[in-house]
Amino acid sequence: MDNKIPVTVIIMTKNEEKNISKCLKSVSAFDEIFVVDSGSTDQTIQIAEELGAKVIHFNWNGQYPKKKQWCLDNLPFKHTYVLYVDADEEVSSNLVKEIRDLFGKGNLSDGYFVGFDYVFMNKVLKYGHRMYKLVLFNRHKGKFLDYDDLSASNMWEVEGHYQPQIDGHTGVLTNSMIHFDHDSLFDYFAKHNRYSDWEAVVRSNGAISNLNESQIYIRTLQKKLFNRLPMKWAVAFLHCYVLKLGFLDGAAGFHYAFARSVYYWQIGIKISELRKVREGT
Repeated sequence: MDNKIPVTVIIMTKNEEKNISKCLKSVSAFDEIFVVDSGSTDQTIQIAEELGAKVIHFNWNGQYPKKKQWCLDNLPFKHTYVLYVDADEEVSSNLVKEIRDLFGKGNLSDGYFVGFDYVFMNKVLKYGHRMYKLVLFNRHKGKFLDYDDLSASNMWEVEGHYQPQIDGHTGVLTNSMIHFDHDSLFDYFAKHNRYSDWEAVVRSNGAISNLNESQIYIRTLQKKLFNRLPMKWAVAFLHCYVLKLGFLDGAAGFHYAFARSVYYWQIGIKISELRKVREGT
């Protein structure tokens, strides 16, 4: 393996020519890399193949399993552990070293959460809301579950914000991944408008309260508390900008916190709209 890390990387794409090159270069230390593409019409596939990735074509049928679980079910893996990386993400050099050391020592947990350094308005945010995702896990111990969300408007083929369920022990890695989407702010807001359609559905039908996914313990408590709070848009802003010191990131920190607030405001009014439709008013 030429000292490669014995992990299979999975990158899911659709028209990601702006992001895919830096993403693939950041995971070059891993032994196997799949790019699972959904009909890209730009140069995504060509770039991926030139950089040595194995390109797999995916066509969603509108049902479960969605793309992440489909990968677990169908890819011809060489390795037991998988690392999911979005095309607009990079694995930092420090995280690569940490994972290499982890596999060198052995005695692995079944899954690992990783924190993210978020780039917004071309600034790496050091404060504010911090996202953790369970992206590295034993594929025999992990599964992305089915949820009641297929009725959401603008539904997409990837398991959204869901974490996999891990049958075993999980840990948290020290170093971070980098989330840096080179699309414009127009695309950022369009994406979150779509996400808010999904979240409005899973909040209104109760699915978000019954997620059986694996989570960091404190995150589970935080989510349960947040789900019960009124005026989530205001809470989201205060948590990100004040409690988590987002104001120390300057203008970018304010705009990021405000964008999170707007996201939860969108969810709130979309839930009200769904309720009126159900009640026929």
